[in-house]
Amino acid sequence: MAEVTLEYLLSFVEEDAPSGDITSNAIIPPGTSCTAVIITKEEGIICGLFEAGRLFEHFGVQVTRTCTDGAPVQRGEVVLSLKGDASCILLLERTTLNIIGRMSGISTKTKSYVDLIKSLGSNCRVAATRKTAPGMRVLDKKAVLLGGGDPHRNSLSDGVLIKDNHLSLVPLTGAIASAKAQSIYRKIEVEVEDPGSAVMAAEAGADIILLDNITPEMVVQTLNELNSRNLRLGRIIEVSGTINEDSIKNYAVTCVDVISIGALTHSVRNFDVSLEIKRP
Repeated sequence: MAEVTLEYLLSFVEEDAPSGDITSNAIIPPGTSCTAVIITKEEGIICGLFEAGRLFEHFGVQVTRTCTDGAPVQRGEVVLSLKGDASCILLLERTTLNIIGRMSGISTKTKSYVDLIKSLGSNCRVAATRKTAPGMRVLDKKAVLLGGGDPHRNSLSDGVLIKDNHLSLVPLTGAIASAKAQSIYRKIEVEVEDPGSAVMAAEAGADIILLDNITPEMVVQTLNELNSRNLRLGRIIEVSGTINEDSIKNYAVTCVDVISIGALTHSVRNFDVSLEIKRP
């Protein structure tokens, strides 16, 4: 997982206030101090407090954290208490709330999927994808982890995943052979859409088989085909493709190893938090 650097976080502030906060600078007397709190407006899994606190502290604001990232929270909980220059707190208000809201939304949704799968008695893992907001991937993936999910690949440089567009250009067995020849230290994952291709990928030496956009019934058929040829053992079976809270139940009970869900990060419902300043 890539490091969340201060420079990365400050780029968000630069985006929101390229020439400073002209409203606060115009009406707040210099040196005005205040206290403030960030409060949850709903229940879920809180996330982004480290990043928000780091920004406030960089601008000289005293931060008191009353809970930790990845913790469950109820509506009305104070998650950060702040004390310092009022203009600095106002400068960072929207940026920090955006970070906390997006990350907490991802963590909360991830935890709901993880809990749902556990309730079915399955050990299947929930994974994210690279369908993240540009520039936000490091925070999106961290939020998935804190929600109990698996981040999957962070970037194209992290792992081999041979997809349908690759296979439009290169035959499946040749693609796997070429990928394996590059390094013996990387697992080879291949995306397939039918049992026959899954068997072919396994026979060619794929370590992870991604069953994309196929029905639960076809997943079971694929697993049966692999088992009948002694190709299932030692391989990871992943499923993906328009999986939601209704359909995930049908996939979780098929004995696959991983369910990857793009919606964890591409369709985020913001977690509601607010910042309230107390009068000096």
